[in-house]
Amino acid sequence: MRALLIVNPNATTTTPAGRDRLARVLADRVSLTVAHTTHRGHAAELARSAHADGMDVVVAHGGDGTVNEIVNGLLGTPSERAADPTLPLLAVVPGGSANVFARSLGVDADPVKATAQLLDLLARRTTRRIGLGHCDGRWFVFNAGLGLDAQVCEAIDLSRLGGRKVTTARYVVHSITQFFKSKGAEPALTLTLPGRPPIPGVYYAFVSNSSPWTYLDKRPVHTNPGTSFDTGLGVFAMTTTAVFASLRVVRQLLARHGNPNSRRLVRVDDVTRVQAVSSRPIGLQVDGDYLGLRTEVEFVSVPAVLEVVAPTPCVE
Repeated sequence: MRALLIVNPNATTTTPAGRDRLARVLADRVSLTVAHTTHRGHAAELARSAHADGMDVVVAHGGDGTVNEIVNGLLGTPSERAADPTLPLLAVVPGGSANVFARSLGVDADPVKATAQLLDLLARRTTRRIGLGHCDGRWFVFNAGLGLDAQVCEAIDLSRLGGRKVTTARYVVHSITQFFKSKGAEPALTLTLPGRPPIPGVYYAFVSNSSPWTYLDKRPVHTNPGTSFDTGLGVFAMTTTAVFASLRVVRQLLARHGNPNSRRLVRVDDVTRVQAVSSRPIGLQVDGDYLGLRTEVEFVSVPAVLEVVAPTPCVE
């Protein structure tokens, strides 16, 4: 088996020792090539080369941003397409701050344990096909959103540029700050889902491809618990920014078996697509990456488009 290990040396929790150990143990099992990213978009370039060179597996060691780049490099321009059997498998060893995609797949959050897990999965050839979403010409693996979460991602990106590390506390502070900054604005979004009349008066919308939507350290945040890599997309949209109603929903999001429900919440757990139109430019984020302001975005689900090295999901 030929493998390319793509390492983001600037990811939050990657270390030289951890990277060396991962490369060493992988090299004992596969014919390994190691590449370190040096600039934005480099992981996508490396993934495209891996496909062209006939690699069997691409191993991502970095955060969710690195994974997103690799997926977009492998799959290319988004479309409603069938799986390509010539694509390399994708494996992930977490190295970022939240590592939502890896953890949602059942990969251990600890890089050392995840490395051992990966070796076992490769030995047993344990893989699964997962669905993805796309919007604005970009694939996303676990979530995207318009409004509040995009504003938070923009603030986090600016913090990174200022040399600050991404932490749970910083994420919470930015979330609270952006929530109150946007409270005075009128709702701008109208959502259209298949088979339903348009839904106006939406302040912000989260679109999920898996559950949890994100993690706060070890605590999962569930917006759409009925959404998974085997279903369509989940939609979570608020039609109020009232503090009491919002806090009630936040408490549900953080509950152990969170199942958010509110008369001011629009929640659908399995849709093929959702159209969002905004009366003014509004922020868009994809897998935690802030893309800028938009006035119209369509989110589309594409089933079983990517094969990943991951544990078989438990059936409850």
